[in-house]
Amino acid sequence: MSQVSNVQTQDVQATFCATLVDEWVRAGVAHAMIAPGSRSTPLALALDNRDEIQTHIFLDERSAGFAALGVGMATGVAAVALCTSGTAAVHVHAAVVEADLSCVPLLVVTADRPSELHHVGAPQTIEQDHLYGRSTRWACNPGVADIATSATWRSIASRAVLETVSGKPGPVHLNVPFREPLVGVAQPLPEARLHGAAWHRRVLPNRQRVTLSGATPRGVIVAGNTAGTIPAYQILALGESLGWPVLADARSGCRTDHPNAISSADAMLRSEEFLASIDPEVIVRVGQPSPSKVVSQWLSSVKASIWSVDATDSWYDAERVADSVFESLPWPMPEAKPSPSSWLSKWRRADKAAQTVFAKWAEADVLSEITTARLVVDSLGPHTNLVVSSSMPIRDVEFFGAPCVDVNFYANRGANGIDGVLATAIGVAVGSDLPTVLYIGDVALLHDSSSLARIRHHDIDLRIVLSDNDGGSIFSFLQQGSDLDSWQFERLFGTPHATDFAALAGAHHLDYQHVHTGAQLSEQLQLRGPRLIHVTTDRGVNVAQHAEIQVAASAAVSATLKRAVSVVKPPKAAR
Repeated sequence: MSQVSNVQTQDVQATFCATLVDEWVRAGVAHAMIAPGSRSTPLALALDNRDEIQTHIFLDERSAGFAALGVGMATGVAAVALCTSGTAAVHVHAAVVEADLSCVPLLVVTADRPSELHHVGAPQTIEQDHLYGRSTRWACNPGVADIATSATWRSIASRAVLETVSGKPGPVHLNVPFREPLVGVAQPLPEARLHGAAWHRRVLPNRQRVTLSGATPRGVIVAGNTAGTIPAYQILALGESLGWPVLADARSGCRTDHPNAISSADAMLRSEEFLASIDPEVIVRVGQPSPSKVVSQWLSSVKASIWSVDATDSWYDAERVADSVFESLPWPMPEAKPSPSSWLSKWRRADKAAQTVFAKWAEADVLSEITTARLVVDSLGPHTNLVVSSSMPIRDVEFFGAPCVDVNFYANRGANGIDGVLATAIGVAVGSDLPTVLYIGDVALLHDSSSLARIRHHDIDLRIVLSDNDGGSIFSFLQQGSDLDSWQFERLFGTPHATDFAALAGAHHLDYQHVHTGAQLSEQLQLRGPRLIHVTTDRGVNVAQHAEIQVAASAAVSATLKRAVSVVKPPKAAR
């Protein structure tokens, strides 16, 4: 958390720049090449105020850029090349291109005008975001420094240096806008890692076997989609070798009957009693982020060392909490032994309790969005595909879905959009030649209804389960749903459309069935496609049902802790 509060803009900017420089020092940066200019003043002062960094002044930006390139060549560590806004930034481009092609670490920082001075004819103002195109390993505009984002400052600075040497070394571009006045006084900096450590560090593959020990009794693996780069069996095997739970995202392939797999992380972490009872020392986060906001919030707040496994050369750390980034799974040392079973047992008991609640809800024959998600997952046999739309469908499957074995799970979670979901499912079915189930919301289906054209000509077994609440259900769970008048909410967010989906299916000669019970849904899911299985629900009722089952699951999880305590209580003395 930041210690900066209630300070003027120039002091916030000074604190931001001092934080960047502090992280660069921690990362080993020792040289800064500065071309004089006004807009870059806050960062020039911050660099010049640190004895650990040698500042070198060059009269033109081209020379500063190439001098920084030379430092990178000689040392293997990026030097900072700092310049002001406008064409000054363009003059560094040649050094950036050379750093790219020669694989030399280089950190270019261009000062910029704030957004309100763009496109109004302000002097020394050009389009500087992504100015160097594909030549950079990473480019970032953090915006004008704001106290509200101070928790991200160290991560941005640390990552900037890390990206210059990760995988293929090369240039990184930070484009940093500043507002006048430009001279301020730095306030206490945001909290840093202990012992002078950088906020992030990347662990190279040939050194990973000595970084993880089974002697760590309280560890957790959070498994997301790995895009096939890390097989699920390896993730589960790592959990088994250490005696750690694997919190399995539905897309990870780890949500199976494996004894270390945990399928109910969202529900478990909603229990305050359960949260208070767990104190992990290490969390290994593998693959893409979970759809669960609860899991993300836990990662943001937990006091543990968090290791991110970055096997696709992506950067999955939206919470900016990872202190180590691995290029593959950090396998334990040969002498590692599984940790005490009580740690894993606590997670397994809680998982079983939540799953029992979900299973009982699914026994009700009246369909809801909750039971539909559960029944869709329950219907899947081995060697089938499940494609799930963004918005509420993937959240419901993540929260309420049961473990399943040998099911291929797909979702467009790169950008989390609801467009093109039907076409994606068609492509999955065509490419795999396997039975495929698509679980999709009404708005997402309408977005991609043109993909229904000629669907019967694709020769695929695609069963489309449509959850239809006549509008945007997810907004009912957000602040808009509770704070706005109902008429305004419906017009702007609910957006009821009253589409006749039977007619839509008929227009494309698609088998169609409107189902009202769980038995009818299960029956339809056993029939071959292509077909549209239509489930209608009420948005208001849906919100209430989610709240009810979340409370029930949380209570069941909390109860497992009380039962566990009662087991170990000593017997009362005989009277």
